[in-house]
Amino acid sequence: MTTTSAQDPQPGELPLQQLDRVVIRFAGDSGDGMQVTGNQFTRTSALFGNDLATLPDFPAEIRAPAGTRPGVSGFQLQFSSEDIHTPGDAPDVLVAMNPAALMVNIGTLKPGGVIVVNTGAFRETDLKKAKCDTNPLEDGTLEGYRVIEVDINARVNEALAESPLSNKDRQRCKNFYTLGLMYWVYSRPLEPTLAWLEEKFAKKPELVEANQLALKAGYNAGDIRELFQGQYEVPKAKLAPGTYRNIMGNEALAIGLVAGARLANLKPVFCSYPITPASGVLEALAAYKNHGIVTIQSEDEIAAICSAIGASFSGALGMTGTSGPGMALKGEAMGLAISTELPLVIVDVQRAGPSTGMPTKVEQSDLLSSIYGRNGDAPMPVIAISKPSDAFDMAIEACRIAVQYMTPVILLSDNFIANGAEPWPLPDLDAMEPFEVEFTTEKSDDFLSFGRNENLARPWVKPGTPGMEFRIGGLEKAPTSNISYDPDNHQAMTDLRHAKVRKVADSIPTPEVEGPESGELLVVGWGSTVGILKQACDRVRAGGKDVSRLHLTHVWPLPHGLDEIFSKFDRILVPEMNVEQMTVLLRGELPEHTYVSYNKVTGQPFLVAEVAERIEATLAETKKA
Repeated sequence: MTTTSAQDPQPGELPLQQLDRVVIRFAGDSGDGMQVTGNQFTRTSALFGNDLATLPDFPAEIRAPAGTRPGVSGFQLQFSSEDIHTPGDAPDVLVAMNPAALMVNIGTLKPGGVIVVNTGAFRETDLKKAKCDTNPLEDGTLEGYRVIEVDINARVNEALAESPLSNKDRQRCKNFYTLGLMYWVYSRPLEPTLAWLEEKFAKKPELVEANQLALKAGYNAGDIRELFQGQYEVPKAKLAPGTYRNIMGNEALAIGLVAGARLANLKPVFCSYPITPASGVLEALAAYKNHGIVTIQSEDEIAAICSAIGASFSGALGMTGTSGPGMALKGEAMGLAISTELPLVIVDVQRAGPSTGMPTKVEQSDLLSSIYGRNGDAPMPVIAISKPSDAFDMAIEACRIAVQYMTPVILLSDNFIANGAEPWPLPDLDAMEPFEVEFTTEKSDDFLSFGRNENLARPWVKPGTPGMEFRIGGLEKAPTSNISYDPDNHQAMTDLRHAKVRKVADSIPTPEVEGPESGELLVVGWGSTVGILKQACDRVRAGGKDVSRLHLTHVWPLPHGLDEIFSKFDRILVPEMNVEQMTVLLRGELPEHTYVSYNKVTGQPFLVAEVAERIEATLAETKKA
């Protein structure tokens, strides 16, 4: 949080200071509505014109005990008047609704940062649930921070004294009191949230009134109670011209799938079994039935992918979504899609594993399983989303590859992208190039069900086309679609399926290098690390040292030209949220280079500071070598 200027206050007014950016973290119990609070602050800041990035942080258990540390729910966002790429390393402000939220998050706060704490939740029983032997408000834990103590529980009861709601229901409004207070501190307008409440609780006017009263009471408290030394303002960001909307990753991905099917001139059919954090894709797509999409909530993961394969067999574009555990269950059916050579988009919103792991935490650990994790030789293209605002484009790209190469495609997202949000410039739909499918409808004397075009893709024939009967299934086929156990045919068909996937690289661009085109160090990333790695490299370059960066979106097959790019650098640093998976892939495909792996599997994204420190250390090691 950097102060850029201050306006002189009028007599009786508190000063208004301008800041270039702020990182704020809301934290409380799962029932305290912190995700709603964070999303509303995000939405309002986006409407105000700030650039922003968010990091929702959910408990890993569905019903963790209230008031305990495992039950803490957090939402961090950075909003700025400048171009930003991450939700920030450390909060400037921590809003803690109870002792557990305070103790879980105090270590992330900047030295000298502000803590707004709800003293109404610091009773003896609350401290015991949070495993606090002493009261952190009194034992020196918060020395070095600026602490703003507010009994939010009591203030909400005062504001809603005339409300017909029960005391329990009144307390459910305390997140909006907190939101109103922070709106006052950072000069945010109330109107967008007031309107949202009217729409959200349209059928329950008593809830509209109570939450609006709590919001206004919190806003007014900032001024009347003089809790803060002044107000702050983060001016609008100077973004590129265009129309923007605030968008979350799962939502952008869903819109991209609809657009991709439209560009292919196919009916989209999305079949999915609910699983965190991929369920939001199914929920978002269910709202786009007016665009022709069919959504099916299946009874299990296997049914979901098999239904999607059936949709593609019928001439639609089958799609399915899941997370890591569901990918394991879908493995055999993925092999079926590869063997039948039908287009299919498989969305994998990665989370921390193995097995159930930490369902609400982030990891990039499904890379190698996506590329290699099926029985037999079962090649499949894999592409990765980098941030919420490019999920739309990557979903379209997955659809393009699937139909042009008649293959299933895995589209990797992750929890950081899925629930994160940022401004998204609305695309020019008229400028999008269609890739319309042409079904084979007329049989010729030399027609082969598994013949090949220039992309090595087989013809797509809808079942029931007169004279075009053919076999399909998991058993190996000859080009005629007849079942074949001929060893030479199996060799040839296996080689063709591999060659087809490798050929995808002919239609994707070589990634650009940011920074010097040669030097001591190239930082290579993929997926959701893009913003962190960019800011880390920018920080190192600002310190007078040369470092370059390259980011991969097409992770299998790898793009052409990487070998030549890598040969111009002494070392390749590969930061990723897994244990060396991309490093292993690069060493196998491009072995002539020196790779340095940098791994993090804490369930939290990298910090810019720690990546910058690792870059500095690797540069120092390179010089010694």
